[in-house]
Amino acid sequence: MTASHQHRVPAWIRVIANRLPPSIREPLRRWWYRRAAAQSAGPATPASDTDYAARAAAEIGIFEQQVEVHDLPPIFHYWSNTWLRPAIEAFGFSNPDDFFALHLARAHADAAVAGKRARFVSIGCGNCDTEVRVARLLVDRGIEDFTIECIDINPAMLQRGRMLAAEAGVADRIHTVTGDFNVWRPAGCYDAVMANQSLHHVVNLEGLFDAVRAALGPHGRFVTSDMIGRNGHQRWPEALALVREYWNELPAHYRRNVQLQRNEETFLDWDCSGGGFEGIRAQDILPLLLGCFRFEFFFAFGNLIDPFIDRGFGPHFDADAAWDRDFIDRVHLRDEAELRAGRITPTHMFAVLRAASWTGACTHRDGLPPERCVRVAQPA
Repeated sequence: MTASHQHRVPAWIRVIANRLPPSIREPLRRWWYRRAAAQSAGPATPASDTDYAARAAAEIGIFEQQVEVHDLPPIFHYWSNTWLRPAIEAFGFSNPDDFFALHLARAHADAAVAGKRARFVSIGCGNCDTEVRVARLLVDRGIEDFTIECIDINPAMLQRGRMLAAEAGVADRIHTVTGDFNVWRPAGCYDAVMANQSLHHVVNLEGLFDAVRAALGPHGRFVTSDMIGRNGHQRWPEALALVREYWNELPAHYRRNVQLQRNEETFLDWDCSGGGFEGIRAQDILPLLLGCFRFEFFFAFGNLIDPFIDRGFGPHFDADAAWDRDFIDRVHLRDEAELRAGRITPTHMFAVLRAASWTGACTHRDGLPPERCVRVAQPA
């Protein structure tokens, strides 16, 4: 049994649990996954208020001047258009903007049945660029009676968001609010809560998820796209060994980390959570979600491919070169094989969550339900 499997519920316990009435089974399920998150190797909170304040200041400083937060190299777009996009299109969306628009439109339809204007909120919105594009998509589809409250700790980014909203003609639907999602408390009830690549910056995940549960109406949705790999966006040991296997194939000049400005003869597994909040509790996100909500939709992907298409080393790859494309294709196919075999766990997800009382079925990729994708640290 590999380390990544040790947390899973034994088969005989699952059989017994499935026979229990929901009033007992569901609290038991939530307890199990909260327990899994509690076994995480990463710290649940910064060491002190001073440490938190320093990290917060660093985080604000990092993003204050970043007009484009989600820029990625051309090889990422080759990989995503070749492999990721066809897979997600089977579920009705082509990219993250489509994903959020699809599920906010469904939340809007539920609000319309109830005879009310749809109210959405996005936590950790940054420059509001995704929220503005989603608002534009909804309006273009004839959906107009809604607002998206955009919450972020960085006033400079929210100011850019207001400008983007005005330029896109959706200023009346984008409302910006300065606030820290680690202490956020909902101002009323929402039909959907958005979180786009923000959960992996959250220290107080337990408090935030409690706030999201309180924020959602009876039919509300928690719609998120995020990273669920190891804290600090490191590799777990079983994945690190495979990344280094492919690393040996790279030409020497491909092994220079563009972000950190250093050469890496052997791939160095850098913990990027040291200064700010990047990936601070990424590995706790999925088990805590399983403990707090029910999944309506879950699409998990990626792991080995990440270092080769991201900002650190991805810029070296030429998306028009045959060797580069072949290398990325081979790593992707190995990634998929290892994920489906359960030898590694995914680092990314699209997910839609409902209240714990929701009784519908979860739609997910074959063989990759959320419960199977949890990887927690083992006690030393």
